[in-house]
Formats: sequence, structure tokens, C-alpha cells
Amino acid sequence: MKRKLLFDRLDSTEFEEFCFELIEAIGFVNVDWRKGTGKKTSPADRGRDIECQQVVKDIDGATHLETWLIDCKHFKSGIPPKELQNLLTWAEAKSPNVALFIASNYLSNGAKDYLEEYRSNRRPPFKIKVWEAPQLQKLAAKKIGLLRKFNLVSDPIRNVNQLLKAEHELFEKIWYDRHQLLRQLKAEGKEKVDEEVWKGARRAAAKVEKKYGKKNLGPYDKFDWGMINGKLSALRWVLGDDWDMLDT
Repeated sequence: MKRKLLFDRLDSTEFEEFCFELIEAIGFVNVDWRKGTGKKTSPADRGRDIECQQVVKDIDGATHLETWLIDCKHFKSGIPPKELQNLLTWAEAKSPNVALFIASNYLSNGAKDYLEEYRSNRRPPFKIKVWEAPQLQKLAAKKIGLLRKFNLVSDPIRNVNQLLKAEHELFEKIWYDRHQLLRQLKAEGKEKVDEEVWKGARRAAAKVEKKYGKKNLGPYDKFDWGMINGKLSALRWVLGDDWDMLDT
């Protein structure tokens, strides 16, 4: 689902906080929000709002850290060239690997020209990156919990009937997998089951096969089995059960 993020709901400090949490969520490490104060504004950031590092893996398998300095720009109109100067000045002094501008909207044409001229004339030893609204939305699209935390989406939460339907499907698929294991153990003589109970179980298994199709009922590898059980646990928790209630 493609979502339009509603950044107008945030003030500048909230947008910085969102960027800080997004940077952590997409895998950066040693993330430091340079707010420097408990006030709404950030006078102590010294030209960059966030410092962080990216783990980079070399072709030979070795890893190293690259340092990024990030300036978050929350403007309703195009960002002017003068708003880019503080981060670039700080990057010249600190020599990071990357100087990144994150914009809730877009850079103005003048700002884009300014960056091109800066690259050509100054030839900085660091990369200059810009994440404008489309790229920011793409990076954040699957971080639903984060988007809801900052009230950036208007998608309604799924209703109880949808949750119950999904919970029941997972219940039946997990039950069926356990039934197949019991069937194997019974055939090997390792388990005994009352014949009337077993007849009922076989009828129930046939209904599940008809409902979902045998090809959609496993066998599952360890990852898929963990995912299925995790989904059932999470749905049941939302519906009022304790965590890890996986009875079938």
C-alpha cells in the first residue's frame, strides 16, 4: 500500500525526532540526536541534527563504519540554498563520509543548483546526499509502528472481524501442521490416539485441506514456522490473550 506521509502534522523538532527514529529503524548504528537541549528548538546542534554510522561490508567480508552527518529540513515550501550551508561547513570541519539532507518536502531549484556548484567547485572529500519527500516516504513505508507513533498516516486500524479472521486462519494452519506430525508418529507406533477422536481429527484435517489447499499448508521451514507462530501470538495478544498463547 502506497501511503502519503502527513509531515504537516509535525513541527520541526518532531520531524527531527522522526528522522532520528527512522535512521535507527533502517539499520544505522551509534545514532546521536544532537538536539543539545530540552527546548523545542535545537540551538546546540552546530549545523547537524543527527550523527550516525553505517556498517559497510567489503567484498572480502570485512566490515567498517562510515560516519554520516544529517541535517533535517522541515519546510512547507522548497528549501533555499542558505539552509544548506551550516551542514556543509560542519562537514568540511569534521570530514564525515556522507553529509545528508533529509527534507520533508523538496529542495528548491536554487538549492539543487547550489549543491551542484558546491560539488564542482569545492570537490569535497565527503558524499552529499539528499532524501526528499518521495525517498523518505519509500524508506519509511513499511515502518507502520513508527508512522503511527508520529501520526503520519490516516489508515484505519484493522477492525476486530479482520483480526479474528486472520487469527482463525493461523490457528487452523498450525493445528493442521501439528496434526500431520501426530499422524506420522501414530503411523510409526510412537503415539496412540483413540480411534473415534482420530476419525474426528481426520475429518477436520480434510476440511482444512479443502479450505486452503494442501500446497498452502506446509511443510514449513524453521523461519516460516517461527513467523506463523509469532503472528498468531501477536494477534491473540491484541485480542486480549497473554503473550505466547499458542494453544491449538
